[in-house]
Amino acid sequence: MHNPDALMRARVDMVFHVHGKDATIAWDIVREYGIRGPNRCVWDRTPGFGDTNWSDIITILMQANYQGTIDIEGWHDPVYKDELEMTGQVHALHYLKRCRGGAFVPNPIV
Repeated sequence: MHNPDALMRARVDMVFHVHGKDATIAWDIVREYGIRGPNRCVWDRTPGFGDTNWSDIITILMQANYQGTIDIEGWHDPVYKDELEMTGQVHALHYLKRCRGGAFVPNPIV
């Protein structure tokens, strides 16, 4: 299994924009058939519903003083689709805020 955190740490200085997209990987299918087997093994997901550890990714970005945004990608999740699309995107927004450490609280001392 690859380590996206190691790749992110090695290349974080090259990051200028982040898309908030996730995926669920059926590792049992990958182990049995590989990624090009007869059965689907990856599903696009909204952040918070896939396998990505967004807390680690956000920590790496913050340690590198990333100043950009994370744009949540929508319209691809097989569960949060159609009338549930906005529900999924709002859940993703709240999830990513929690991964960041919660709601922004301004420094009262400054």
